[in-house]
Amino acid sequence: MESVRRSVRQIAYSHTLSSLPLRHLCLLPLLSFASSLYSLALSLRHHLYHIKILTKRRLPVPVVSVGNLTWGGNGKTPMVEFLARLLIDSGVSPLILTRGYGGADEAKMLQRHLQGTYAKIGIGANRAATASSFLEKYGYVNFHGIYHSKRLFSEEKKKNLSNSDQIGAAILDDGMQHLSVWRDLEIVMINAMMPWGNHRLVPLGPLREPLTALGRADVVIIHHADLVQEKDIKALESSVQKVKESVPIFLTEMAPLHFFKPGDVSSKIPLEAVKNKILLCISGIGLADSFIRRIEKMGPGYLDRLDFSDHHLFRLKDINVARTRIQALEFRFAAKPIVVVTEKDYDRSPGILEHLEPYEVLVVCCRLQIMPHHERTENSFKKIVMDLFRRYEHRCC
Repeated sequence: MESVRRSVRQIAYSHTLSSLPLRHLCLLPLLSFASSLYSLALSLRHHLYHIKILTKRRLPVPVVSVGNLTWGGNGKTPMVEFLARLLIDSGVSPLILTRGYGGADEAKMLQRHLQGTYAKIGIGANRAATASSFLEKYGYVNFHGIYHSKRLFSEEKKKNLSNSDQIGAAILDDGMQHLSVWRDLEIVMINAMMPWGNHRLVPLGPLREPLTALGRADVVIIHHADLVQEKDIKALESSVQKVKESVPIFLTEMAPLHFFKPGDVSSKIPLEAVKNKILLCISGIGLADSFIRRIEKMGPGYLDRLDFSDHHLFRLKDINVARTRIQALEFRFAAKPIVVVTEKDYDRSPGILEHLEPYEVLVVCCRLQIMPHHERTENSFKKIVMDLFRRYEHRCC
């Protein structure tokens, strides 16, 4: 199954299908047929919402959707955490609604990062039903007259709201294609390193919707912008503006903070710990190249990699493959290698990493940051988000 996933991914990001190996070409008829069915189902679904046979549920609090047009590696979950912290700092208790796909690794990471805050995380495929249960349990901020002063979030209001457990906003993780919940702000993430692939719909290509869906975006984020050239950024901006010229575009990066050891998430090991060391980077994420590029910037003596498909659940056979690779590195360099994994991989399979003993395993901890780009800064992004509450109050009143 892992080999099939790799073949499908290679096809999706190949611009010249005729140059693919024969084993890949054999998959093309099946993938093309499935892609056509997907396109038909997608069009029908949007039409049913348009003629209101299918309806969108409006929640009693502002809703921010974080989504994308392609599979994996777009930075949706880090942006969800960034938004949650932004709201918490402003005195708003956010409810994060996530599907919990792939062993709920992303939900577990969010729970760990936001532990001790007023953020709540609801896991379930039916985001509307999950939201209802949380709103019923915790209650929600009544926006009628709550924010009536000129300073939307005064220090007094921040204090009063932060002492309350009531939900003040909802964040839809991977929400762009989840049309059953009405959203007040649509944020679309784009992977700068691998934006559109072969421009085909899944499973023949990486697109979950055609590029015209960018017309629904209120904000576009170009993620991993620090890992590509300026000309690539300009090309992406041009692609977006052809669909929606006025949409604000921001650039983001994943900034490594420190490492921690499995089983001791409170430990903070400096990034310099891997400098001049022999490393084996193991990952099962949407874009392993971004992970590798960031570790390379830390100056290891030698870096080897072992990549699996996104959300891959590590098993003992995978650990045995990794151990064989580690032992080969140890023999080659006469030094004990260090294994480096992502937080997402750690949260998906924390126990399995113990089987790599006696080799040291480090988990790299990163956080999304907005990169200043012309007039688009972190402050201007925050203003867009917080203006949502003013609009919402006006609509409610």
